Amino acid sequence: MPRLKKIVVQDFRNISFQEVEFSPNVNCISGNNGEGKTNLLDAIYYLSMTKSAFPTPDKFNYRYGTDSFTIGATCSMENGLDSRFSIRVSGEGKKLVRDDKPVTRFSEHIGVLPVVMVSPGDISLISDSGEERRRLSNAVISQMDREYLAAIQSYNRVLAQRNKLLKEPSVDFGLLEVLDERLSSFAVPVFEGRRLFAERMLEPVRKFYEMISGGNESVSIAYCSDLQKGSLEQLLARSRERDVMLRYTSVGLQRDDFVFSMNGHPIRRVGSQGQQKSFLVALKFAQYEIMGKSYGYNPVLLLDDVFDKLDMGRISNLVAMVAGNNFSQIFITDSNKVRLSSIVDAVTDESAYFVARGGAFTRE
Repeated sequence: MPRLKKIVVQDFRNISFQEVEFSPNVNCISGNNGEGKTNLLDAIYYLSMTKSAFPTPDKFNYRYGTDSFTIGATCSMENGLDSRFSIRVSGEGKKLVRDDKPVTRFSEHIGVLPVVMVSPGDISLISDSGEERRRLSNAVISQMDREYLAAIQSYNRVLAQRNKLLKEPSVDFGLLEVLDERLSSFAVPVFEGRRLFAERMLEPVRKFYEMISGGNESVSIAYCSDLQKGSLEQLLARSRERDVMLRYTSVGLQRDDFVFSMNGHPIRRVGSQGQQKSFLVALKFAQYEIMGKSYGYNPVLLLDDVFDKLDMGRISNLVAMVAGNNFSQIFITDSNKVRLSSIVDAVTDESAYFVARGGAFTRE
């Protein structure tokens, strides 16, 4: 299974220049808030997905006073050989290189180093709009299914063209029909991919939530899409006049959502902070499990401040779960070094400890 051996980060957020070698098992990063713990994990995520785990423009990832950043790594792959990746981001765009060869299609790289990240920002999956939940489904499915990735990229391009056409003073209905046909063809694999994603996630989420929480609540996931009412081509035809008046596309996959519930009610309304955090961890661990089954090996697991807002009972259950499910390489951050070491040392003696200070990481 792929494991990250070394990462080199330059001018990424508060990291000026760092070269860090990792344990193939558990890597623990402690330090005060704002020292760069999350930035290091996001650099790993960026190298895998060619974008940040957080919905921020690339220019906000430049270290203050710079106009570019570079992230590179050496990875041990599932075939036993080492592979080198690097990505440079500047105002001119992104340049990705793997084993000294430029990668022109980023879709060919996504999934080579599969990752799952759990972070405090995941609360947006519960509290914010459906856009965040669609981002999650896209991030998971795209790492396992390149047809899906190509389809959602094409769908978004055509959707942008359609919305631009709808804003014209005089709409060309012939061109609109052509765009509707293209949009519909790309919608099918995306709709099926998301529907299957929700089905595959349901039981693992329930299982992991019970393991973390002790099983006092029943949680569920439901996929909601306009395409459950008919084909997109039919829906677009029926909404065409309305779309012209609104000047944007009012039906389609861009309105999809995933409803998270607990005991039959929306979890954002009835769940406590601990229950919501437990659900989010269960959601990401379910992602980890289905990706592992798809690949035949487990992805890299990034746990950012995962113990926050969990009581000791839930933390103990979480640690026992990590120890007992054949997890791969793990990265864990926590502001409390003593708590982190006491938890991890009870699980494994194959770990490495790092302290973050001002964007620099020292192994102890």
